[in-house]
Amino acid sequence: AAWQAGIRYFDTAPHYGSGLAEQRLGRFLRGLPAQDAAQAVVSTKIGRVLVPGRGEEEGFPGRTGFVRVRDYSRDGVLRSLDDSLKRTGLDHFDLVFIHDPDDYWEQAAGQAYPALAELRDQGVIGAIGAGMNQARMLTRFVRETDLDAVLVAGRYTLLDRSAAEELLPECERRGVAVIAGGVFNSGILAGGTTYDYDAAPPTVLERARELGRVCASHGVPLPAAALRFPHRHPAVTTVLIGARSAEEIAEDLTLAAADIPDTLWEDLDHAG
Repeated sequence: AAWQAGIRYFDTAPHYGSGLAEQRLGRFLRGLPAQDAAQAVVSTKIGRVLVPGRGEEEGFPGRTGFVRVRDYSRDGVLRSLDDSLKRTGLDHFDLVFIHDPDDYWEQAAGQAYPALAELRDQGVIGAIGAGMNQARMLTRFVRETDLDAVLVAGRYTLLDRSAAEELLPECERRGVAVIAGGVFNSGILAGGTTYDYDAAPPTVLERARELGRVCASHGVPLPAAALRFPHRHPAVTTVLIGARSAEEIAEDLTLAAADIPDTLWEDLDHAG
């Protein structure tokens, strides 16, 4: 459904389904004519190496019999990428993110980034990024390394604009592309009650309801405004959406095409 709608950028990771997401994406792309598959832009991530065993699913259930082991070492990067290439059946990734290194700055910046930079110089990968649910460390990556992109999840939304304080201006100054993920903040901005992968606190629920009331006064669904909001910042190049079905893809495309008056943004800025 996404491909038929013209979507050509696909993001995956070993973390998602313990490799199942990479397998499925690769199987789909390999089923396309070569000239069509060449249009796809694919990103994956390093930081979690899959090894045989049993362990916690970390919120992404998938293949059984594999454990995610955090590893941002040079060897871990090379192993992770080799495994991802085998799972997808691809011979190249356009973009590779350092994934969730919140507690691993030294190893991520000191080993993972240099290893990826070497692979980028060799043409083995196209570009380097960092993907996290926080803005502070992403800002540090932008300032202290030569990233091509950042994936910031949940920190530039109608409910949380913290990435606008330092990260987005720094990316704009340095020409680093910003991919905004988690624009529904785990579902609360799309009619759910989950915020940042957990039950939303009452105060957050009320803020989301107020934003919904503001949107309704302009005849705009709250999820449509949430989906379009990140594009208001010039540093944001892409909004990344996760979908569980073809129906959700269709719904998101409808939301993305909604007519949103400038007056709504003004009112949302005031309400936020």
